[in-house]
Formats: sequence, C-alpha cells, structure tokens
Amino acid sequence: MSRHLRLIAGGSLICLAVFVAAPVAAGDWSAAQQEVWKNVEAYWAMIAKGDVDGFLAYMHEDYAGWSLSSPVPESKATSAKYLRFFATRGTTEFYDITPVAIVVHGDFAVVHYFYYEVSKNAEGKTRTEHGRWTDVLIKQGDRWVLLGDHGGAAEDES
Repeated sequence: MSRHLRLIAGGSLICLAVFVAAPVAAGDWSAAQQEVWKNVEAYWAMIAKGDVDGFLAYMHEDYAGWSLSSPVPESKATSAKYLRFFATRGTTEFYDITPVAIVVHGDFAVVHYFYYEVSKNAEGKTRTEHGRWTDVLIKQGDRWVLLGDHGGAAEDES
C-alpha cells in the first residue's frame, strides 16, 4: 500500500520518533529546492484532505512507486484505484513532513523526508505512523510531479 493510501487509510502504532538527521533549514535552500518542496507540501495537503483528483494531478502518467508494504511497484492507474477506494474509509487528522535532503538537477529532483501522521478509520479508531520517503519528481509545466517514490513506515511499525 503506497504512502498516499496509508495517509488516507491510517497507520500502525502510536509512537513519536526522534530523528537523528538534521533537516535542511528552509533558509538554506536554493530557489529551485524551495519550489520542489512547495510542490511536495501541496500534494501531501491534497491527499490529506481527501482530494484524490487533486493529488493525482501531481502524479506523472509514467509514475512507478514502491512502498515498503507493497510486493511490487504501483502505476498511476493502480494507485488511483486504491486512493479512490480508501478515500471514503478514513480521514487524516494531522500530518507533518520534514525534509532531509532535496537535490535538483534541471527538470529532475530527488527529495528525502520524514513523515508523521495521525489518521482515523471509519470505525473511529485513531492510528499513528511515522517513516520516510524518497520522491523522484520531474518538472511538468509549472509544477513538480511524482515520477516515482519509495519508502514507508519505520520498521518498528511493520
């Protein structure tokens, strides 16, 4: 299940992680890095509020993402099916994403970050999850879109 599905469907254990790596301070980023991160924040906000179509607009048609919980990578079409299914089965109560590294080369970018989220399923059960993701983005028009990603919940929650 991709990170976006887990954001809607909910996570695992209640745990607050203390991260060792120091995130890059926003003031230290180049304009290109800031632009990339702004787009990552935008698509997380879309999926957190249940806007599946808005989130899918940030996915490249050739997207291939591989979460730690999935046996094989998922295409955009497969992700869309899961997202639409789970969108009505839970809500995101809170989330936070913290960048660790952003590398930009022309129209390509790689973003490594931690996430923490609290969600509530249809039965009202609250779940908390934390982990890390690597997103590979490509510039498409005026926005950076997901070409691929990899990551998921921390091992202690698997």
